[in-house]
Amino acid sequence: MVQKGDKLNLENLNLINQDGEKILLSDEKYKYLVLYFYPKDMTPGCTIQACQIKDNYDFLKSKGILVLGVSKDSQKSHKRFRDTFKLNFDLIIDEDASLSEYFGVVKEKSMFGRKYKGINRTTFIIDLSSGEVRDRWDNVDPNKHIDQIKQYFNL
Repeated sequence: MVQKGDKLNLENLNLINQDGEKILLSDEKYKYLVLYFYPKDMTPGCTIQACQIKDNYDFLKSKGILVLGVSKDSQKSHKRFRDTFKLNFDLIIDEDASLSEYFGVVKEKSMFGRKYKGINRTTFIIDLSSGEVRDRWDNVDPNKHIDQIKQYFNL
């Protein structure tokens, strides 16, 4: 489980976006990565969260902040979600939940009495120059997520 203060080898993260392209975190125009894990494309809370980021993404990018969303949905699902809501940031494919497991965001959930493993809405702030995890937010409220990001960076 990845915690605040951990150092990550960013080159070892296998980040593939909705277009099947590998995301390289070595782009020097970004200082920080906001890596947020969310349960499912096209659901109400996830849509609110993604659209709030979309509406603020150009501003965040201008401050050197890269935002990537991660869920267990397929490439096709991510493309549909991104196209439907005109998202302007990448969604990372994690169908086998290996990235989610590595970051420690998979937990047992229950719906209608049926138990299953799902993604806990969690955000990581990562310093791209050092690979250090600067913060970890568990049980993120999708309605307040963008405000939390702005407050963290004093924006």
